[in-house]
Amino acid sequence: MIVSNIILIVSLFLDGILSNFFPYMTGNLSVFTPMLTITSLIIIYPFYKKKLRNYYISCLLVGFFYDFLYTNMVFYNAILFLGLGFIIMLLYRYIRIHWLSLILFVIAVIFCYEGMNAIIILSFQLVPMTFYRFLYKVLHSLLLNIIYAELLYFIIWLLPKKYKEISINM
Repeated sequence: MIVSNIILIVSLFLDGILSNFFPYMTGNLSVFTPMLTITSLIIIYPFYKKKLRNYYISCLLVGFFYDFLYTNMVFYNAILFLGLGFIIMLLYRYIRIHWLSLILFVIAVIFCYEGMNAIIILSFQLVPMTFYRFLYKVLHSLLLNIIYAELLYFIIWLLPKKYKEISINM
């Protein structure tokens, strides 16, 4: 649990730090758009495999802090992160994670997150949303997040077994 909490806290702050360095304007997104907190939710799931309730609470709390620190939309990302927690749990049930499938996990979860965002934006007509904008946001956030997920996976793989509390499949 300590390792997963450290990963979540570091990812939460890295999201803020990196978003200051890479452009995040509509039509001017960097190829390195950070969504590291979402990526960390994928990586920490095995730590909570036996304690799903604690995982969902962690997703909700991280989403709430994400809202508080970055978006000023109370409970928006908290609910989205909780939904992502359910999606991640379903993906882990059917797919065994290893180096290559982790890339597919990251793509699927970012696609789901942006899809949920697009559905909410379209439902409430907050800003004009097109399929091109949706695809643009997804594609410009994949590279950095896949690299970050693989790096975290490698770091956890190197940790001694007593800190992992689980075994990560190779």
